[in-house]
Amino acid sequence: MTGHHIALSLRSAYLTMHRQTQKLLSEFGFTPFQFVLLSTLVDGDEITQRELAVRAFSDANTVRASLLILERDGVIERRAGVGDRRTLTVGVTAKGRRVHSKLSAAVKPLQEMILSSIRPDRAELLVAELDSLVECLGR
Repeated sequence: MTGHHIALSLRSAYLTMHRQTQKLLSEFGFTPFQFVLLSTLVDGDEITQRELAVRAFSDANTVRASLLILERDGVIERRAGVGDRRTLTVGVTAKGRRVHSKLSAAVKPLQEMILSSIRPDRAELLVAELDSLVECLGR
């Protein structure tokens, strides 16, 4: 086993999950990345765009482009920061919470299929190993 084998397997798993998620979300007019952003925001309070980019493992420009679409659709709100007017905070609207609920229901069967493909005693280990890999390689 080489690092190349691991990298190819990770790429294959990611792209397969991404394509399946895209199929499920496309009927709602959402992308997998928009769903990631919305899910990240639904789980907590308002956060800065910069923090959202960190949590979503993305770059600021990609996050900003997706947020403009989500804001246009009334799913999120962006506001100037309290302490620093140059900082934008992002939060989910009531509509956004309803939309997230529908999207979550749409992807639930896929998430269950993913979980069923991994033995329960190995799922936590897999996540820990992937987190370790991210830590080792650096964000």
